[in-house]
Amino acid sequence: MNRPVNWERRLYLAAHPVAYPFLRGLAKAGPVVRVPGVGVVVNDAAAARDVLMNGTVFRKDGPGSPGDLWTPVLGPSVLLNMEGEAHRALRARLTGLFTPASTAALCGRVLAGPLADLAARLDRGDAVDLVDVAKTVAGAVIATVIGLPDVDHRRLFADGERIVAMVSLRTRTLSPAQVARARAVLDPLGEAAAASYAAGDDRTVMGRMRSLGLSADEARGAAGAFFLTGTETVATLLPRLFALLHDTGTLTAVARDRALLDPAIDEAMRVTTPTPVMLRSVARPAKIGKVAVKPGDRVLIATHNCCRAYGPFDLDRPHPPELRRLWFGAGPHFCLGYPLAQAEIRAVAGTLLDAGPLTVTARTAARRVLIPAYRRLLVQRRTTPAPSASFGTEAGS
Repeated sequence: MNRPVNWERRLYLAAHPVAYPFLRGLAKAGPVVRVPGVGVVVNDAAAARDVLMNGTVFRKDGPGSPGDLWTPVLGPSVLLNMEGEAHRALRARLTGLFTPASTAALCGRVLAGPLADLAARLDRGDAVDLVDVAKTVAGAVIATVIGLPDVDHRRLFADGERIVAMVSLRTRTLSPAQVARARAVLDPLGEAAAASYAAGDDRTVMGRMRSLGLSADEARGAAGAFFLTGTETVATLLPRLFALLHDTGTLTAVARDRALLDPAIDEAMRVTTPTPVMLRSVARPAKIGKVAVKPGDRVLIATHNCCRAYGPFDLDRPHPPELRRLWFGAGPHFCLGYPLAQAEIRAVAGTLLDAGPLTVTARTAARRVLIPAYRRLLVQRRTTPAPSASFGTEAGS
């Protein structure tokens, strides 16, 4: 009997045929290990959370940190390259922009048309590419957040994908040519965000930033950061979430009991790990586990290894405190846009569950992308009985 295809592993190998086996191999080296040319690699969830909670010692604005990568592109005052009091003050002013209630309302307004179209196509029996749907949804939401006028949402996603694809495990800084390419994409978005900021309409995110006292430069930088971090996470997760539910035979259970949807999203995020690695720079002598670190050391949190240590996808799996939503970070840099991502995912997943029973009819993996993803995932209303759940021990392992 043929073993079922482990699609999650296939996605990672298609994206990173060399780096992924290397990363997974590091998981066997211990909870914390120093790797020449890479840095101090953290494979343990508890140790990773300790690092993320300590912004004094482990910073995002030192050598080898996200600040080294993105400050030349986004400027000095965006959350992903700041620490200390300046970071706390900016984050405090931005937190109210992305509450569960406001993000649900935003997605309900922006996605009403695309989701109605999705439901109609599925109801007709059409084969629908969830990858295309996810890119359209993510692009539409982020365009609204930034304040873009009419724009091709698929092209917007592709532009962001090209920027983040410049980064690899070994990347410490972007070259001048890479910075120029990134700025060519981000500068027009910044201009649109600045125009929305100047208009001062409190119904828009940029207008609310002005009301909250952010400067024009801060709002423009934040728009670029939202664009880079707010498209791929959702667009890559949605097809993988559906595929995991389909392959593990749990799709019907979630469709019948919607209380299972949020746990299913969390478990899918644990398995897919939207942020496979996180970077920090050591500012003071310290220890991570048993490994001593010194100022200037680069810390690479292998979030994927931390999360995958708990096994394959299992809807009944409890998440211990050290693991809880680690893929979105922890402490002072926990993802500000988490409620927005959840609202988008819930909205699309709800539409798919309402349209069921659905099945996957075809799929292919995307190659050479930063975040592993499907290039195509076709789903269609099922006309025959569902197969038995033969993927339970393989999918996502």
